Amino acid sequence: MAMENYASRNIDKIHTDVLSQSRQACYKARDAFFSCLEKESGKKPTEIGSVGLQYPAECKNSRAEFEKNCRPAWVKHFDRLYCRNKTSQRLLEDKETRRAKLVIENR
Repeated sequence: MAMENYASRNIDKIHTDVLSQSRQACYKARDAFFSCLEKESGKKPTEIGSVGLQYPAECKNSRAEFEKNCRPAWVKHFDRLYCRNKTSQRLLEDKETRRAKLVIENR
């Protein structure tokens, strides 16, 4: 019932942000922002994005472009995905340094 009401009200409305050109613009802005994060990774993060993602002030313009070109739900999704991938990558890289040394004593 609720879906029928939604469809009947919005039958002529085209959501332009999900069209191919808009998606491509979103992906381009996303890639520019995340490449800025990688490039400026040595600097201290001072800004906070969604889901706790922190980024340096040098990436503020690319972040604004990212938020302008993408739906808020997409921004949150891409931020979560980036954070999860960075955490996994960090854990895999630190695997050897975090592993305790095995010491066997002969008695």
